[in-house]
Order: sequence, then structure tokens, then C-alpha cells
Amino acid sequence: MLIEGGKISQNLERAKQTIRSAAEQHCKLVVLPECLDVGWTYPKARQLAQPIPGKYSEQLCQIAQKYRIYIVAGLTEKANEHLYNAAVLIDPDGKILLKHRKINILTIAQNLYSTGNSLAVAETPLGKIGINICADNFPNSLVFGHALARMGAQILLSPSAWAVDAEHDNKKEPYGEMWKKAYINLAKLYEMLVVGVSNVGWINAGVWEGRKCIGCSLAIGPEGQILAEGPYGVTAERLVVVPIKIPPREITGTAFAEWLSRKGYNGP
Repeated sequence: MLIEGGKISQNLERAKQTIRSAAEQHCKLVVLPECLDVGWTYPKARQLAQPIPGKYSEQLCQIAQKYRIYIVAGLTEKANEHLYNAAVLIDPDGKILLKHRKINILTIAQNLYSTGNSLAVAETPLGKIGINICADNFPNSLVFGHALARMGAQILLSPSAWAVDAEHDNKKEPYGEMWKKAYINLAKLYEMLVVGVSNVGWINAGVWEGRKCIGCSLAIGPEGQILAEGPYGVTAERLVVVPIKIPPREITGTAFAEWLSRKGYNGP
């Protein structure tokens, strides 16, 4: 979906339209981008952000309840003197099951967002769900995904804002290989679904003003297969519907080490 920095009512309305469209196509869960309310690194975020629960999250809770659908959405959270790049998992009753605060904050954004300090999963009828945000899944920072998987996550969902330089030529340099590498790594090791969803549109203010967010949202299945990939471009709004089947997982605790070793992984 298109996200415009500072245009909160318009962004939330687009989110609601996306949720409604997903529900009309019989989706059980919809994943939305990072900081969909205020916009990622929007410089006036401290003045515009709301607490969670709060004014913006409540609108998503109400529409989740209306359409009986799970929602994962990135929101900007004000918490006393702190500002967090956050994401929530909302159930069909409109209850917030999880809230994640982004941990792997880009250096350019550290003067705006505080660092999160927790990870968690939620048990749902769809399976155990974990959420993190964008750079939390960098290939050199997969510790967070590993931790969520070992907590039991069968589904890892990641609101994102994937941005490139204004002059980026996708034909010469196709976007997304870094994310595919990271997502496939986690998906194959833990036999789980990994999904990252990015917005589209120009970044209109802040440290990356003039860059463009280009979609390319990605779903990787539990065998490491690409289930779906969104289109590229600043105007490439698209609802991508993905049928999924999550295999059961009996492995837990110390049994993970031997299980992963058989898959060729001998890391921590």
C-alpha cells in the first residue's frame, strides 16, 4: 500500500481498504507495512505518534473485529519520552495479541527511534505467530528470527519499508536478493512461513527524503520456496493473496540443536 509521510488519516484509510479487500477475498490474516500511520523516519513523528493501545491502533482493532480477520501492522508508538518503530498482531476479536518494538534500528534512524528490548510469539488457530520489523531480518542479524523460531513461531511476519535511491534501475539491479537470502535461510531451517511486506511511494521528508519505497513484498514457504513476490515500483500498490499450509512442529528446547545440525546448521 502507498504510505505518505505525515498523512495519517489517508494512510489509515488505505490500510482499512486493504484489510476490507483481503477479507472480501476470504483471507484470514493480512500483513501491512512498517510505520504505516506516520511514515518511516518522518521527522515530525514525535509530535504525531500515539501510544499503543491508542487512537491509531484502535482503528485497526475495530476493523479486525468487523471483518473477523487477523492483522499485523507497523505503527509508530509514543511511550513517555520514547518513540518506537512498532508492530502489532491483532486478532479477529480486535484484541492486540503481540506488540513488537524494532530492535535492529538503522544508524540513520537512531536519533528518532528507541531500541526495542523483547521478543514474543502468540498462539493462534492459524499457528504460532512471531512478528519483527524490516532490518530485524537483515542477513547479518538473523538472531532475532532464530529466537522467535525457537520460541515456537511457525509463522514469522515482518512489516517493512524497503527503499532504494531515486535513480535505482530494477532491470539492471533487481531488488530483493538480500531479503530472499535471509528469509529462505530461516524458512528452511525452521520449516516456517516468512513474510515481509513493504509499502510503496516516495519518502517525502527526513533523513532519506527523495528515496523511493518500491514494494516487492515477499512470502517464503516452509521448504524455502518463494510463494509470492509483490511488484516493484513507487506506484505498485497490490494486494497479494497467498494460500498457505503450515506444517506442525514438535521440536522444542534443546532438541533444536540436533535437529538443526542435521540440516547443516551448527551455529549458536
